[in-house]
Amino acid sequence: MTWIERWRQEGGGRELMRLALPLILSSSFMTLQVFIDRAMLSHYSSNAVAAAMPAALLYWTPFLLLQNIANYATTFVAQYMGAGRPERVGPAVWQAFYFSIVAGIAFLGFYPLAPYLVALGDHSPPVQELEITYFRCLCFAGFPALIVATANSFFAGRGDSWTVLLVDAVGLSVNAILAYCWIFGRFGMPSLGIAGAGWATVVGSSISALLAVTLILRPKWRERFHTLSGWRFDPDLFRRLMRFGFPNGLQWMLDVLAFTVFLFLIGRLGDVELAATNIAFTINMVAVIPMLGMGQAVSILVGQRLGQDRPQIAERSTWNGFGLAWLYMGTIAVFYALTPGLFLFIFQGKGAEAEGVAALVPVLLRFVAVYSLFDSMNLTFSFALRGAGDTRFVTILSLALAWPIMVVPSWAAWYYGWGIYWAWTFASVYVIALGFTFLLRFRAGKWKTMRVIERTPVEMPPEPTLAPVPVEA
Repeated sequence: MTWIERWRQEGGGRELMRLALPLILSSSFMTLQVFIDRAMLSHYSSNAVAAAMPAALLYWTPFLLLQNIANYATTFVAQYMGAGRPERVGPAVWQAFYFSIVAGIAFLGFYPLAPYLVALGDHSPPVQELEITYFRCLCFAGFPALIVATANSFFAGRGDSWTVLLVDAVGLSVNAILAYCWIFGRFGMPSLGIAGAGWATVVGSSISALLAVTLILRPKWRERFHTLSGWRFDPDLFRRLMRFGFPNGLQWMLDVLAFTVFLFLIGRLGDVELAATNIAFTINMVAVIPMLGMGQAVSILVGQRLGQDRPQIAERSTWNGFGLAWLYMGTIAVFYALTPGLFLFIFQGKGAEAEGVAALVPVLLRFVAVYSLFDSMNLTFSFALRGAGDTRFVTILSLALAWPIMVVPSWAAWYYGWGIYWAWTFASVYVIALGFTFLLRFRAGKWKTMRVIERTPVEMPPEPTLAPVPVEA
């Protein structure tokens, strides 16, 4: 078979890229949003850009738990579609909506806790004040963002990734325009600094949520997928969403929690080290976040193929996804290592502190270049396992590796004065270990027998029949 035939075959690269391209662009919008906010804030003040990443991580740590529970409806939708049961799609999405409404309202409970949570980082008082402001703004973005995650699961699980792109593009556009106006006070609007970036995120997420809900309730979807008539609460379906979705969300939360603690430890080394690490992580998103779209596409195709009971095609899609992800991240890694100034010029500020940051970032990007090659394994194979329903293993692995390999050694690097390079070494080793472990789990093949959806009566094994009892004469 020629490479062209492999590309065009079922489970080949063409099928994967057709689904992945809009998701990659959509994920890139997230990167672009963060990039735009950080770039604007870096021109506003060094303290603002230093505060933005810790506050955002503080927000994302609990939010990712909720978002990835809600968005795990994508796997249910994909497997129902693969099994030829579109009437179950609407009810599955509605269970995620119920969860998102309650969770989004409850998320506001973090607002009064902001000073106490920010104080855990022990950053300088001016930076802490800005962190509190930004985090409190983001608390109001939780509710609409969860609605977007749920609605997008309906479109992504069916393979309609272009609609996901539309919803996210509209939100990004609103966010970027308002951030420019509210950070710097353009067009007669007040200059709000980091608060302007936060409120722009809230409004952009709200516009995306309104658009997504409007699209999901279109008449053609209501008829085929029961997106309106399937509104009733289904206890069994809701429990299964929590059973598989909660470990999925917990893994994301634990991973971000580990990196948040890592970032707080870096902050104790100094404001220059913190700002440089924030910028390096932001630049790293150029490689990582777009590949989340590739991972999502792999997860969807795995779910659909397992719904069809065709795990061999799911495996082929996964390996194609890994090859494409590695090629992309390897290319970006070359630019990180050889031309760091290509990325750094966007974040250039003024003053002696900014010069120290500019000198440190290129060194940190060399660490990023190394672990990015292995992060492609992490993204591809972990998403494949999620698409099958192997979410508990993914969660246990993150907990087992992050703290002993990255967090505790990074604390030692701060406590004993080893410096920032040792801390980044431990973070790189963690990413590499995670990627290899996910690869081994995928190769073991247990995921091929997993399903998240209930079996239909036709699939149920027949009840055993008892031999007739002989009647005595």
